[in-house]
Amino acid sequence: MISIIIPTLNEEKYLSGLLESIKSQKYKDIEIIVADNGSSDKTKDIAKNYGCKITAGGLPGRGRNLGARIAKGEVLLFLDADVTLPAEFFKKTVSEFEKRGLDVASFKIVSRKGNKLIKGSFDALYNWPSTLLQDVLPHGAMGIMVKRKIFDKVGGFDEKIKLAEDHYFVRQASEIGKFGIISSVKIFTSLRRFRQDGYVRTLYKYFLAEISMLSGKPPKPIVEYKFGHYGKKKKD
Repeated sequence: MISIIIPTLNEEKYLSGLLESIKSQKYKDIEIIVADNGSSDKTKDIAKNYGCKITAGGLPGRGRNLGARIAKGEVLLFLDADVTLPAEFFKKTVSEFEKRGLDVASFKIVSRKGNKLIKGSFDALYNWPSTLLQDVLPHGAMGIMVKRKIFDKVGGFDEKIKLAEDHYFVRQASEIGKFGIISSVKIFTSLRRFRQDGYVRTLYKYFLAEISMLSGKPPKPIVEYKFGHYGKKKKD
């Protein structure tokens, strides 16, 4: 079984899109856990309507850890609430995960909307570098698949980290098990981070976090992080 864990805070505009893309898959050996940080909108109602388990949440790292506590699967899949999955996502991912003997993996990312320049930027700035460096400098954002035994050995996500805790987690996990970027499928994400906080500012924040992690230590709290403030603008 795969346990899908989604940390949320006021995600009514996006969560149903993700859950629908999960439910439409032919692969059914899954459970869905929503770790909610006290949403004041319809997030929990949507989760209930889709048959999700609901547990307490916090910032993303803590939400993922709390979701993992009640997960029954031998494989955990952590997803951000604003992503959606393409057709045959599980079929292709599970097949590649097993054939490559991976213990932890992440995915290439593509925007659901935007012009060719924006979509090409995801390849140039994230997909190509993360794939090229997967053996020496693992990256994991918006979607992380990991065997439960590896997650437990790492001790879960570092809840003290507010930004790039996902990248730091896969780097810790890669020291115990085999890491890889799944090449057979991409996940779709919204542009809300960039539109809400600005393209340059968002890239700069993650650049600083990346520089901070090059020493092998957790990224320093050098930038402000907000959780749940992306609902202020139109959904994309």
